[in-house]
Amino acid sequence: MDFIFMLTRQDRTVPDCLTVLDDIAPLGLRHIGFKDVGADEATLHALTARIKALGAVSYLEVVATTPETALHSARIGKAIGVDRLLGGTQVTGTLDILAGSTVEYYPFPGTPIGHPTQLGGNEALVETHCADFIAQGCAGVDLLAYRAMEADPLALVRAARRGLRDKPLICAGGVDSPARIEALRTAGADGFTVGSAVFDGVFAPGEALTGQLRAILACA
Repeated sequence: MDFIFMLTRQDRTVPDCLTVLDDIAPLGLRHIGFKDVGADEATLHALTARIKALGAVSYLEVVATTPETALHSARIGKAIGVDRLLGGTQVTGTLDILAGSTVEYYPFPGTPIGHPTQLGGNEALVETHCADFIAQGCAGVDLLAYRAMEADPLALVRAARRGLRDKPLICAGGVDSPARIEALRTAGADGFTVGSAVFDGVFAPGEALTGQLRAILACA
């Protein structure tokens, strides 16, 4: 499974994201991302360039709470040249914005609510959304499995897997233990994001940031 390190805490890009990226560069992480809130466009542009210079895949996750701001974030993602845009629910509008670019889109299935984002919706809805999104031309989906309010998180992962067939399934939010990483792997996830749990020191108590990341890499 791919481990995507998010330079974020509580669904916001951390203020010292550029410094953190420099500090973790020796680890050779292959997937690094950030959110569309917490930093200005110039910072996100610089962040994307530095992630790519490290040879990693860059991710921008949209957590904007209105259609207008979500589409604005999609435009920013295209402008700064991220490799993959995660999140949001304005699928048709976002795909229109990204047309002609190399940015891959992974929307949220289900019903995301608020910020920090929680997930509404049951298994049937998630499975249907996943199948529909792939039919529309999305690369995969970004499932907020452990943010679920109305269904078992792993049941949603399995439902998404059915809807996606062989397309990529990324799980985001609330991945805060080796047990959860293994559960996602078993249920069919292709990748997972971790942000807050790294900065909170959850995976390797007493260890610095690099120690947290090494612990997660060992699980992945």
